[in-house]
Order: sequence, then structure tokens, then C-alpha cells
Amino acid sequence: MPLGHFPLNGKIAVVTGAGSGINLSFAKLAIEQGARVVIADLKLTAEGEAFVKETDSRSVVFTKCDVTKRADLENLVQASLDAFQDVPDVWVAGAGVFEPSWSNFWDDTEGDGYSQVDINVTHPMKLSRIAIRSLLGRNKKGVILCVSSLAGFQGTFSAPLYCASKHAVIGFVRSLAELERLEGIKVVGIAPGLVRTPLWTDYPEKMEQFGYTMESSITAEDVAKAMADAITDGKVLGGLSVSVSTSGTRLLGTWNIEAPKEDGTSVPKEVIERNYAPIITTMKKERSRL
Repeated sequence: MPLGHFPLNGKIAVVTGAGSGINLSFAKLAIEQGARVVIADLKLTAEGEAFVKETDSRSVVFTKCDVTKRADLENLVQASLDAFQDVPDVWVAGAGVFEPSWSNFWDDTEGDGYSQVDINVTHPMKLSRIAIRSLLGRNKKGVILCVSSLAGFQGTFSAPLYCASKHAVIGFVRSLAELERLEGIKVVGIAPGLVRTPLWTDYPEKMEQFGYTMESSITAEDVAKAMADAITDGKVLGGLSVSVSTSGTRLLGTWNIEAPKEDGTSVPKEVIERNYAPIITTMKKERSRL
């Protein structure tokens, strides 16, 4: 049967990628709502470090975690046991990257595979399996939330690897819908549009290429609230994803999803041309080289 209302108060949450951005905002909100949180990331930003220092150690702990390493993901269970004497009730697979220079389709600098896929796809799948095993082992109900993107419902010529990775997350979440009925473990997704986070604001060249503006973006706090609602609201059933953008929030089912039309959800022609320019240049260099 459905999990039903699942308040964060009194729960333990582990959040990957919570050193900054939307996942740090969610960690803050979860603590405000009475949860205890394991922040998992490679490192803390100055904001994240200040938050951990200023928050009661009985409510938050930081654990260094490389999400591409299974041992680091498995260690999150022990980190929760050490800090809070139980396994997490809520698991947020939040860590992700957006077409970094060291791992993307068009530059294609990697020999075997793509690190972006390891981070954006393999990590939420591995973490979810660890979560299921841990929850069942403690005979607990719980929620797994995987961070996807509106890019998981569309394609972008200049960011095919990122879009493919986020499509994979949506498909993974949909595939685990039955887990809520069978075992009381709800798996849901969150699909933000453009968000004001370091993923964008630390890279002005990407902001220009993809037509990012403050008017077309939402805040990390907006996404964090939608994440908390997706976890706690019994009406958000396993297998569903919640989109959040300048047009607000809505549940995304499996079939016949109408595209949103507000700022930040459509791309002007001139932005598309600017967006494609570096890829067109790359392909021109490759033409007739062999």
C-alpha cells in the first residue's frame, strides 16, 4: 500500500552533493523540519562549512564521499549509524555535474566511459540499491529521492550526455514505482529547470552559451521545498517526478507530458545559435580529418 504522509521530523536523511547548491538548501530545510542529516560530498563550500559549524552536531554530520566509489556510498550507512545510531530513512541522490570539460560528449576527452554518467546515473542507482538493502535490513519504511532535471524530458544538442543521464534517472525512478506498494519504500524524482547554483553561476561562459538569466531561473530554496514536498506528501507516489521551474511545480507522469511555456522552459532562436556555436566549430575541425 502507499507509504502515505512521511514527515521529515524525527527522520534521518543522507544527502549526496550537499556541500553546496540545492542539496545544501535541502539539508538546511530538512533540519528545520526536525530531521538529522548526513551531508555527503567531496568537500564543503564556505557556506556549507559555516552551516555545519553553526548547527548542533546532534543534527548534522559531514562525511567525505566520492559518489563514483561504491565503498564511499556504502560508508554512508556507517556514518549514519555512528552519528545517529540508525540507518537513514530518507536518501537523496543529489550529486551531479553538467557537461564539465573533463567529461562531456563533444570534447570526448575520456578513454573509456564517461565520468558524468558515473556521477549522474550510476551513483543514484548504486545509492538506491544500498538504501533499499539498508531499509529492509532494519525493517524500516523510507523514501529515496533522485535529482534529475527538466532536461530528463527533452533533448539539448549541445548537452546530449547530460540530457541522456537525466533521462536515465527518470526511467530508473519510474521503474521502481512498485517498490512503494511492495515494501513501503517510495522512490521519487525531482526535475528542476534552471537553478541559481554554482553549477551555473561559477561558469559565466556556460550561462552565456545556454542563455541563462536570473529571470529564467529559480532559487535553490525553491527546489529544496519541492524536494521536501515530494518526500513528505503522500499524494506524490513512487515512480513519479516533480518538476519545479519558473512555471511552478507539477507532477510528471509517464505519458503525454505537455511542455511548459514560461520563462526558462523555452529557448529563443538566437540563444540556440549561440548555444550550438562551439559544437559546430568542433565538428568543422573534425570534418575531412581522416
